[in-house]
Amino acid sequence: MTSCAVQRQQLNSVPLAVIRRQARPSELSRVVPECCGLVWNVVRAQQAQAGRHVAIYWDGSIRLEVGVELYGPFTEQGEVVRSATPAGPVASATYFGPYSGLGAAHDAVRRWCRANSHSLAGPNWEIYGHWQSEWNTDPSQIRTDVYYQLAR
Repeated sequence: MTSCAVQRQQLNSVPLAVIRRQARPSELSRVVPECCGLVWNVVRAQQAQAGRHVAIYWDGSIRLEVGVELYGPFTEQGEVVRSATPAGPVASATYFGPYSGLGAAHDAVRRWCRANSHSLAGPNWEIYGHWQSEWNTDPSQIRTDVYYQLAR
């Protein structure tokens, strides 16, 4: 990723079905897809209306929630519980490329915040585009939206 356009926007909270975890950075490439699959299985079994996969990183100790957007009724089941994305002002960027390069998008948002005197409020999250079959052969097309909540 050579450049990443960062923008400031106001977001509403989006309801989620998630699994809560604590992870080390080295575990994220395993934990995030694993939890996405576990949540998706529960949501699909309930025939709940769901959207894209989401991972929320609540703090620097990598306390995270991984799951899917909800567009209708959902009943909590086992470790799959309701949550929501943070609402309010955010700095965001859209990243196209393999997940291994997502760090560059996070760096771009943090740099933009410093350059524009925006303080971070804590949580940041990723919303993953619906998987497209062409991404299997061209990972440069994989879409991930990265958000950082800004202090008010």
